[in-house]
Amino acid sequence: MELQSPSPHCFLPRAASKLSVWTPTLDHVTKTTMNRRRCFTWSVLAFATAALCCLQSATASDPVLDAEKVELFESRIRPILVAHCSECHSAKTQANGGLLLDSRGDWQVGGDSGPAIVPGKSSESLLIQAIKYADPDLQMPPDRQLPVAIVKDFEMWIDQGAIDPREPSTPAEKKQIGLPVEQAHEHWAYRALEKVEPPRASEAAVQAVDAFIEHGLAERSLAKAPAASPPILVRRLYFDLTGLPPTAEELGQGVDLLSKFPHGYMQLVDRLLNTAQFGENFARKWMDVARYADSITLRGFVLPEAWRYRDYLVTAFAQDRPFDQMIREQVAGDLMQHDDLDERHKQLVATGFLVLGNSNLEQQDKTQLEMDFIDEQLEVIGRAFLGQTIGCARCHDHKFDPIPTRDYYAMAGILRSAVSLRHENVSKWIEMPLPLQQEEDAIYQRLSEQLVALDKQIAKLGRLAKRDPAKSKKSIPLDSLPGIIIDDTQAKLVGKWNPSVVVGPFVGEGYLFDGAKDSTNTATFEPEALPPGDYEVRLAYTASSNRATNALVRVFSADGEATRRINQTLEPENGPWVTLGRFRFEKDGQAFVLVSSDQTSGCVVVDAIQFLNVSTSVAGTANGVGSATDVHAADSQANDSQLQAENQAALAKKLESLEAQKKELEARLAGRPKFMTLVEELPPSDIPIHIRGDVHNLGKTVPRGFLTAINRSEVFKIAPDSSGRLELAQWLSSSQNPLTARVYANRVWSWLMGQGLVPSMNNFGTTGMSPTHPELLDWLANELIENNWSTKHLVRTIVASEAYRRQVVDPDEVQSHVDPTNTFYWRGHSRRLSAEAIRDAMLAISGELDETVGGSLIKPGTKADYNYEHATTRRSIYHPVFRNSLPELLEAFDFADSSVSIGQRSRSTVATQALALLNDPWIAKRAAAAARRFVEDTERGANAKAASQDALIERLYIACLQRLPTEAERLFCSEFLSGGDWKPGSADSSRTNDLPSQQRVEILVHSLFASIDFRYLD
Repeated sequence: MELQSPSPHCFLPRAASKLSVWTPTLDHVTKTTMNRRRCFTWSVLAFATAALCCLQSATASDPVLDAEKVELFESRIRPILVAHCSECHSAKTQANGGLLLDSRGDWQVGGDSGPAIVPGKSSESLLIQAIKYADPDLQMPPDRQLPVAIVKDFEMWIDQGAIDPREPSTPAEKKQIGLPVEQAHEHWAYRALEKVEPPRASEAAVQAVDAFIEHGLAERSLAKAPAASPPILVRRLYFDLTGLPPTAEELGQGVDLLSKFPHGYMQLVDRLLNTAQFGENFARKWMDVARYADSITLRGFVLPEAWRYRDYLVTAFAQDRPFDQMIREQVAGDLMQHDDLDERHKQLVATGFLVLGNSNLEQQDKTQLEMDFIDEQLEVIGRAFLGQTIGCARCHDHKFDPIPTRDYYAMAGILRSAVSLRHENVSKWIEMPLPLQQEEDAIYQRLSEQLVALDKQIAKLGRLAKRDPAKSKKSIPLDSLPGIIIDDTQAKLVGKWNPSVVVGPFVGEGYLFDGAKDSTNTATFEPEALPPGDYEVRLAYTASSNRATNALVRVFSADGEATRRINQTLEPENGPWVTLGRFRFEKDGQAFVLVSSDQTSGCVVVDAIQFLNVSTSVAGTANGVGSATDVHAADSQANDSQLQAENQAALAKKLESLEAQKKELEARLAGRPKFMTLVEELPPSDIPIHIRGDVHNLGKTVPRGFLTAINRSEVFKIAPDSSGRLELAQWLSSSQNPLTARVYANRVWSWLMGQGLVPSMNNFGTTGMSPTHPELLDWLANELIENNWSTKHLVRTIVASEAYRRQVVDPDEVQSHVDPTNTFYWRGHSRRLSAEAIRDAMLAISGELDETVGGSLIKPGTKADYNYEHATTRRSIYHPVFRNSLPELLEAFDFADSSVSIGQRSRSTVATQALALLNDPWIAKRAAAAARRFVEDTERGANAKAASQDALIERLYIACLQRLPTEAERLFCSEFLSGGDWKPGSADSSRTNDLPSQQRVEILVHSLFASIDFRYLD
């Protein structure tokens, strides 16, 4: 089993107290884990309870200490610190946040955060603000406020000088736990790749792989198992290279090749490497690493274009695309160029690798969401290509590996320029149209323009059809206003909002006020297409005495997020409008305003949002009409008057016609191929370190760059005008990078041999496992690089070895004692087939397998993945990987967790697997289909009943197990199929004698599907 990396939440509180004071519950810790900012709050305020309380306080250096102040600290302050802080902030636990609380001297050394206490001034102390819950973003404890009496004790203690009577100790030096960057070369994984010569091989060794393996066997006096028989090798090759069993004909041809021709084995290998099934099989293996899925857990949102990335992998592995090129395409394909349209499609689709993560798109702190998204991207890049747990350095220097926090934010700065989400109340992933041939692209462009024009017509007619003349005195027509107006009817609403027309004047047909106060209500105003430029952004509301004095308004622009609090009891400064400020907006960048009832008092009102281009618009009259648009407004009003005179029924009929046209246009536009991606929109810039991982507590800015432990060259220096993502892709895929080739060579070895030379596939750091054959690993990495990063060459090299071809045998007592887990490959390694291979084999045997390559199998109209019914006979790789709804068979047999990068799947053996094989209706149907197929084929091939039955048994065993039955198995099956006492002594014998012949064959096939020989590969 692969070792687990330290959690990025390793700084969480584990406080448990034997004192009779409040202590965190398990629920408290769980909730804290789900909120990074609250986790940060806890750590900072552990510091806050102590770090500065003695920097300027009276100490033991004073001749006399006030007994009452000492008593206050000892009786009412120190117990709280012990109960909630010291267990996570001592020399034994190595102090979260870098803070030790074992002595006053340790407090004086401090941690990663700044001052939290001002001795003598409790009102200015961050600690008091936090425990009073004065700031919603800084609350301690995070899920439960301390009693008022304790808060008053802390205020008194600070106001009295924050006296700490403990003797000051010599500040201890911070203990280095992890491997320093300067000493990175001491760990094998960070050393440069060097040319390795195979050791002297024995006479039996035929190539370099065996020379390395046999050298290890000789050192331990381990005897080699003989080669497996031709039928076993053929079955092994088919499943390992294609993921499918050989047919009876393919098995016979393979056995003949291996038995009769000197080079027949490699001929079979080459034949299988050149099949489309090889690409499918190895693509599925990489999909585990890439945490591929077709949905996200949140609300079961379906990712309709994710399948294109999967198909890219299938094609890439089938065509033996150089893996270094695949790395560059997956990390920065959108920044690359190619004249060939098909190649350009591959580059663009490949970058979907970066956006397949399982994110919480409901996060309202969009800055936090963006950083969480980048964190997930860094984590999958680190694990997939480098075997590094980079995410552990988000909040502090990596505690084990040479990855300082500055390296984390140097790499995060590279990804910061790429926009991966479009923000709304619930943010959305980005889909872009694939480039097309010029003629085809022009067709879709015309359709898009027609749809925009149609939407405007529908919106205008809709307003006229609903217009109530009685409201017109209070209403300001939308068409009479300059700039771009987003009315409350166009806002995206969350929570309870109620319409009203009581107080005027208002924009359009009315306004909204928030309803339920027990939850946060939000309204998001986003223009469809905002031309780039500088805009004055204004909010319309109707003032009244019952309005909120602190309505929360957030403006999202090219420069990030700006927050305003609006007192809606006051009349707006310009008619219905209050100015929120001037903001810069970029093409396709974020441009929206979010109004929220969070932490507000009174009634929050939303009416409209106005975007005024400051270079072209002139805000004039009290109602906000600009002089630059007076003529247009007058024309609009005249047109409105004329249209209002028309019959309402005629308007409704016209609207119905336009809606039908819109639906048709949308259907045609939906046919344009799109892909999931990110967009390089923000200007390249360095970002600051986020202290303790908190996006709102910024430290020193660090330049964009890579891991300094392995960055020994200036070749990959990032230019000021470059985000650095293309350079990152080049650095990852460079032959100078000692990790990448080692990590991938180890993966390919594990895919074929059942276990890695480094067992912890995704962790080559100091907490990972050391390679069992370090020289062989480096030789394979060099072999990969020297052969143009060819996956097929590496596969061919490994399966050509004697080590791969050895027979699976039971170890004798001596061998079992020396190497019980077959670490040194003296025998074959028995492996269970993957969940996909088990399912696909059943379909292949039943004759139902649809081998169509590529495309999406998601049913049209699917919006959520819950309770999705998977009904297809395509290969398992093409099944939608729905995070909330996987096929039961795949779940039972350890399908990969698609939310994280998986180096090697778990290999459980549990009762539910046997129950699934015996009782799953889907498996029973496959057994019935196989029975019909083989009975019909056998009857066509023989006349005599006995010969027919014997042939049927042989055909079933060859199809299911790729071998002939033993004599005992043959007799057993024959008696059962003929209606005899198929299980002597069984109480059910009489009942089974009554089964029809067809049902008996179904039961026999089903029992073969459920057998251990079917699901294990020898």
